[in-house]
Amino acid sequence: MAGDQVTLLDLWASPFGMRVRIALAEKAVKYEYSEQDLWNKGALLLQMNPVHKKIPVLVHDGKPICESLIIVQYIDEVWKDKAPLLPSDPYERAQSRFWADFVDKKVNYFFVNKYKGFIFCVFYYCLVLSHDLIPHRNLISLNFTSPVQLA
Repeated sequence: MAGDQVTLLDLWASPFGMRVRIALAEKAVKYEYSEQDLWNKGALLLQMNPVHKKIPVLVHDGKPICESLIIVQYIDEVWKDKAPLLPSDPYERAQSRFWADFVDKKVNYFFVNKYKGFIFCVFYYCLVLSHDLIPHRNLISLNFTSPVQLA
């Protein structure tokens, strides 16, 4: 959409922010990237996400959208002139959403509790970019057809 002002408040190592950055790239949306310091949160982050005070936050024409899956759905709906991020078949969409939820739970566990982000972030990034694991290049989720493909 011409004339859109899009800013992403994010941290380079955030796997949740990576999901949003990949969706923006897939839809060819031009945006300004604003690196956030999570230990010293800035006024813009606190203003745009006063409830959770965390990244990522997409600011589109001055309006904030929070939470990575919600942001990716928003991107898919607003910039619908590009290829959709989810399959058109309802069953395949449900499978994509299932795996997105699965990965979110695993990412959150490892990111917060185990490795404090770095190791799992690299692993997650490699998974997202792997064409073998994502047959439909589904960038919202890992679109596996069965858990056996995880090995």
